[in-house]
Amino acid sequence: MLEKGEVKMTQRIFEKIKSKQVMNRVQAPSMPFDWSINPYRGCSHGCSFCYARTTHSFLGLDADDTFQNHIFIKENAADALERQLNRMSARLGVSKEESGYHMGLVAIGTATDPYQPLEGKEQVTRDCLRVLAAYQVPVTITTRSPLILRDLDILKEMFITSINISVNTLNREVWRQLEPASPFPLKRLETVETLVSHGLHAGIFLAPVIPFRTDQPDDLERLFHEARQHQAQFVMPSLLRLSPEVKPWFFRVIAEHYPHLKQKFAELYRSGYPVTSYKESCMKRIAGLMERYGYATGRDERDDWRKDWKLRQKQRREGMPGLDENISREKDSKQQPEVIQLTLPL
Repeated sequence: MLEKGEVKMTQRIFEKIKSKQVMNRVQAPSMPFDWSINPYRGCSHGCSFCYARTTHSFLGLDADDTFQNHIFIKENAADALERQLNRMSARLGVSKEESGYHMGLVAIGTATDPYQPLEGKEQVTRDCLRVLAAYQVPVTITTRSPLILRDLDILKEMFITSINISVNTLNREVWRQLEPASPFPLKRLETVETLVSHGLHAGIFLAPVIPFRTDQPDDLERLFHEARQHQAQFVMPSLLRLSPEVKPWFFRVIAEHYPHLKQKFAELYRSGYPVTSYKESCMKRIAGLMERYGYATGRDERDDWRKDWKLRQKQRREGMPGLDENISREKDSKQQPEVIQLTLPL
């Protein structure tokens, strides 16, 4: 740990790598998707609570600020994805446009933000979206960045089941202290509104809910109010999880900004998850807000996207106008994702 007055100067490293496969099978039955794609490893947003810091330890690196300062760019991601989907399509014996129905739901951004600042230059995510659009693969995207709006032209050609914009607080002080390199929270809400106005199914990934910081009643009330004001079509909450690799780093940040809370966090997080009594109390409060603001629970997106996929393809063949808006409105009338705790894979 740095002594008082010391400043750590860190050089950011961007390393290009080749990938044999970028779409990875998700085996965990608790995950509401079948495949994951992460165009990068590491994330310059550097959120102190990010569970994905663990992924750097798989490479023999530390889960500290190395995660935000050593970014791996999968420069051939789109080509590798094209080859993988082509093989799967051939094995299924279906056309490119029909193959998406049989492949399952793909999640982009489970272990890194696909729209971190570097994407503005590299466009690895954009190139992958083009491939997924060609195969009409069902896709869900999670990001904190308004940069996703750059790709509206492609997103409207894809089969998007949801776009999850991560926002866990509108408290400016908390945002600056825990995720200072991420986009301003209100800009993210404006991003949701723009996505919805273009007929895309977009909402809020309220994650992570951080004890003592982002779980306060007034803060949550304001966030739900703004989510509704910005036309968010769902809110999907998830509590803070602290893996053994991430916990020391997060506790260091807490000690720096909120020293009076360090012992409380230690008592609450005896394992990677908060104690049951806190979890139940917090989620009950959030469920009440979801109900009051018209966000129902209980929908598993993996179960019902196939019906929408068939409707989408029928409308594409018939050249019907407004197909994205029709599907988006239909989704909004259904039940939304239940209150869950995510542990996302690579």
